[in-house]
Amino acid sequence: MKTRIILGLVFILIISSQLSSEEGMYPLSEIHKLDLKSIGFEIDAEDIYNPKGISLIDGIINLSGCTASFISADGLILTNHHCAFRAIQSASSKEKDYLKNGFMVENRNQEVEAKGYTVRITESYRDVSREVLAVVNKDMDFGQRTRAIEKKIKEMVVETEKKYPGKRAEVAEMFPNKTYVLFISTYLKDIRLVYAPPLCIDEFGGEIDTWMWPRHTGDFSLLRAYVGPDGKPADYSPDNVSFHPKKFLKIDPRGVDREDLVFLLGYPGRTYRHRSSFFIAYEKEVRMPYVINLYQWMISVMEKIADQDRSVAIKLAPRIKGLSNVLKNYQGKLKGLNRIKLVLKKREQEDKLQAFIDSKPETKKKYGPLLGKIRDFYAQQRHVADYELLMDYLLRGSTLLNTAYTVYEASIEGQKKDTDRKPKYMKRNFSRSKKRLLLRLQNFDQQADAIILKELLNRALKLETRRISAIDKRAGWSESGKSIVNLSQYKKNIDAFLKNAFEKTRLTESEFIRQLFARSAAELEMLEDPFLELSISLYPEYKKLDEKSKKRKGIFDDLASQLIEIKRAWQGQEFIPDANSTLRLTFGRIRGYSPADAVDFTPLTTLGGVIEKNTGQIPFQVPRKILDLYEAADFGAFQHPVLKDVPVAILYNADTTGGNSGSPVLNARGELVGLNYDRTFEATINDFAWNEQYSRSIGVDIRYILWLIKKFGGAHHLLKEMGVH
Repeated sequence: MKTRIILGLVFILIISSQLSSEEGMYPLSEIHKLDLKSIGFEIDAEDIYNPKGISLIDGIINLSGCTASFISADGLILTNHHCAFRAIQSASSKEKDYLKNGFMVENRNQEVEAKGYTVRITESYRDVSREVLAVVNKDMDFGQRTRAIEKKIKEMVVETEKKYPGKRAEVAEMFPNKTYVLFISTYLKDIRLVYAPPLCIDEFGGEIDTWMWPRHTGDFSLLRAYVGPDGKPADYSPDNVSFHPKKFLKIDPRGVDREDLVFLLGYPGRTYRHRSSFFIAYEKEVRMPYVINLYQWMISVMEKIADQDRSVAIKLAPRIKGLSNVLKNYQGKLKGLNRIKLVLKKREQEDKLQAFIDSKPETKKKYGPLLGKIRDFYAQQRHVADYELLMDYLLRGSTLLNTAYTVYEASIEGQKKDTDRKPKYMKRNFSRSKKRLLLRLQNFDQQADAIILKELLNRALKLETRRISAIDKRAGWSESGKSIVNLSQYKKNIDAFLKNAFEKTRLTESEFIRQLFARSAAELEMLEDPFLELSISLYPEYKKLDEKSKKRKGIFDDLASQLIEIKRAWQGQEFIPDANSTLRLTFGRIRGYSPADAVDFTPLTTLGGVIEKNTGQIPFQVPRKILDLYEAADFGAFQHPVLKDVPVAILYNADTTGGNSGSPVLNARGELVGLNYDRTFEATINDFAWNEQYSRSIGVDIRYILWLIKKFGGAHHLLKEMGVH
């Protein structure tokens, strides 16, 4: 799109209070309200976001849920290794182990397809709140409100994509029941792997160092975007040509130093800073402990299996890595919530809010019961937690059960009008949904799947014996008042069921699954596949859960909307919306911190620290070539002038969260000086609260990236393409 539409969000940020603090993930429409010069920027707001021309955001992309950036005129992309992990893993085999040994090509013909990866480049966005909320009326119940809003959003997306062929449209909820924004993006579907360091560099320190400081991880990879010969987005083809972005980032190989200003542009995932104490308590006491317990067990199962065979280890690697990352993140969050007593602080704040509400007859009449309703909402959530969490992870846990359920649900959804379908089954998404399912199937391991499914079914059987009390009925356990899931047929011999299921099923065959997507629900019901039969028996229960979820979202959105309203009145200011995977700006300084008594961390680590940690064994194994380069002090132009070493990682107090993985770290001039990939253990709590004392993010120093590419990898042609010599 040549013309950009300036987003007219209904909120106006209070900027003056932010100048002494780097908290904030600012929507791009708000950048012009910041006094960037007084903060330390050497560029103007228009250089970052220019609705009438080209600016930095034209070089920032969403790479399949991570952030990334263009760093050359020929579509070269810089992002984290962990963001490119699935692409590297899917291209690997026991014979060509690109995970273990790294990946590099000498020419573009050797670049490998990053299967399942896409790129989105934000082109324009506008406020569509009035249009979305126009479909809601006072006679609707909460479930109807949710369905009406969801359908309207899907209709707007379909209409927009018809109007702008080849573009991708999404509507983001900024504030529930308040603000909705339509984003239009360029959508690239042919992405290829260019360069990846060995796993011992990318994962140096392993899970021991994850979310920790000091850090010495080289978490980066290079990919490239391609388009059809006509310059339009196209699926993978050998005939495609490299994409030429409107903007690519300039690299400053001099890097940064202590107290330098840095800023990030990216797509942060989810934060929950406007949520109540009752939500935080539910997360702290119920959901996160449940997930930690389950993930610890699943990881131990898969690691034992992976240790037996490298081919199996490659298959299970993405899943183990993903679960391990969430596990340690949640452990950090729980520790942080306890350390800063966030629930107690929120309760104290809510007591003051209640006093404000009660101080005026008009606010007491409208908002008096609000906090009590929110408390009751989460009390009901606790009653159904064991059941709903189990049902969620039952489908997530087993690859074959998930495959069977997706195939069956697709047959039902496909009979509906397109905008009445669940998003992943809509015409605009269905092809990619099928590809994702088939890609996941490539990593299927029967031994792991059988053990995990058996455990989850056994947990379901234990819950099935629980009788439903009157209070549970009110909370929405089951209309029947009987068992939550009818699994009685599996009680006597679950091992025999699983043995028969895995022997009889054909759901491990990709071509067979493709054929199943063309069949009706009635035809699928006649196939006598054990996994399909189990999915079909579970489908009515999941449908009930889906309806309850819509009703619950309607209730939550109404309560959340009221809470924001009264908090605005109480505090006399507007708020930055929580992160929601939309493009944001955040800024801070290269700065250390003190996480404990007598501990004072500096904000740069060096190659010397890598050598000090070397044990010769994973996860602290340093390649022989790096040891030799260090011994020879062969640092080249990437040596820090004072440290006399190659900087490896940088620490800064910018406000980041999940989704900021791969965000470029930019200096005051808008030049790339690092690559964001993590937070400190104390800062895992950022999703709930940010604080200057403990909120620190971690990036790879650009000097380490360039040094590895040139000195370790010998990929001089890539540095030349980036404009670094």
